[in-house]
Order: sequence, then structure tokens, then C-alpha cells
Amino acid sequence: MRGFKQFLMRGNVIDLAVAVVIGAAFNAIVQSFVADLLTPLISAFGGLPDFSSLKVTIGRSSFMYGNFINALVSFLMVAGVVYFLVVKPYTHLRDRTAAKAESKTRECPECLSDIPKAASRCAFCTTQVA
Repeated sequence: MRGFKQFLMRGNVIDLAVAVVIGAAFNAIVQSFVADLLTPLISAFGGLPDFSSLKVTIGRSSFMYGNFINALVSFLMVAGVVYFLVVKPYTHLRDRTAAKAESKTRECPECLSDIPKAASRCAFCTTQVA
């Protein structure tokens, strides 16, 4: 029982649980954005994008490929929303932050210790550095 408790209290499990809950809430927001804003916008220009009535009948079997097309279009719209409203801004912000947090040290070529960039001599091995 102690091992199970340690497993549950490990940081990765807690982080994963929080990520799943936040992901589910975020999914509701993205689905609402697509269904309530993007789909009506598309239907205003080209009619309601509903392909669910499309099917092919072979013998007694009906293949409802229209439902697949609906799911594919919905997925592409959700993926576009996530990319342009979450991934792209996050990447831009992360890159700006990383540029500001540039390292103030460099590696000594002789002993591989970290020394300040402005140093002309290594404090550990006293090698003169360029």
C-alpha cells in the first residue's frame, strides 16, 4: 500500500491529473468556439457544412462516409484553432523569453568549467581564454 501511495504522490502523476482536467475544460472551450463561431461563419458564406447524409450502398450495407467527412472537417477546424490561438502565441512568447534569459557564462575550453563571458582567464585552471 505504501508503494501505491508513493506512486500517487509522485509529481508526474499529479501533473498528469491536472493536465487531463485542464485539457477537458479547454476542449469544451475549443469545441464551443468551433461550433458556435466558426461553423456559423462558414455557413454564412457557403451554406451549412453538413455532410452526414452522404452514403454509399453496396448490397445491404450502407457506408456513411459523410459522418467521416464531418468529423474530419471538425478536427481540422479544432486543430487550426488550437494552433493559431494557443501554439503559435505560446511559441512566440517562449522564444522571446528564452532570448532574454541568454546565458551569462561560457565553457572553459581547457577544463570545461563554466566561467563568466567577460573573463579573460579561467578561475579553475587559470587558462587564458579568448
